[in-house]
Amino acid sequence: MIDKQLLQKRFSQHATTYDQYANVQKRMAKYLMNLIPTDLKKSSNTLRILEVGCGTGYLTSLLSEKFPEAKITAVDLAPGMIEAAKKRLQEKKVSFICGDIEEIALQGEYDVIISNATFQWFNNLENTLHGLLLLLKKEGVLCFSTFGCQTFKELHASFERATQILRIENNSRVGPSFYSLTELKKVCTNSIPADAKRFSYIKASEKEEYEFFRTVRDFFTSIKKIGANNSNQEAYCQRPSLFKELVNVYETNYKENEQIKATYHCLFIKIEKIER
Repeated sequence: MIDKQLLQKRFSQHATTYDQYANVQKRMAKYLMNLIPTDLKKSSNTLRILEVGCGTGYLTSLLSEKFPEAKITAVDLAPGMIEAAKKRLQEKKVSFICGDIEEIALQGEYDVIISNATFQWFNNLENTLHGLLLLLKKEGVLCFSTFGCQTFKELHASFERATQILRIENNSRVGPSFYSLTELKKVCTNSIPADAKRFSYIKASEKEEYEFFRTVRDFFTSIKKIGANNSNQEAYCQRPSLFKELVNVYETNYKENEQIKATYHCLFIKIEKIER
């Protein structure tokens, strides 16, 4: 389970450094924008967009540039992120809501619901998706990206090997667990409201992105600087000896051109609500 209070605190604290380190998230946002149909049909004169997890407003600014006349509602859990987004989107047609999308009740309907690198922080993804789809207008589209099960596979393999070398029986892990694309698509299918199952279309895709760092400690620093370090309520790797061995295994086995490699497994989902 994700500790939402801790998550909120960490993202707020690192709102000023997020953009400097969130390189993969920016590339994901650009890819996500391409999933929005170019011939998007509006059910009213004004396009209504809901963004879930706006962060510092990077995706929000892309949406504002592409749809300058749209009415955008941007939601984020962390007050620090909301403040950063407001500074970025000054004088734009954006309404901000600070709150947990899994808890707050939103009103109205939206032509587009979009979210970048946020859904991995939900404690009940299926229920939350169901609620969002109820807010989607006919002919509307819900697009989101999240991280998949192969994210940081080098780190997890190094952790597993380090426990073997030290002969430690350890049921913990470093960081949260993520879905495979097949698992995520099943969650999406289950989340579609019963009366809309025949009238919805799901498209799922995946790709790997890579980041390179001088050392494993630099890699961990980059995660910390975007506020995405472990926010699980469960236990995780805390033994200094295990951490030291993990670093040694990682830097020995996963170097390319004198830099360590970190894989980001990026999942993309588009759900279209087709007219009856």
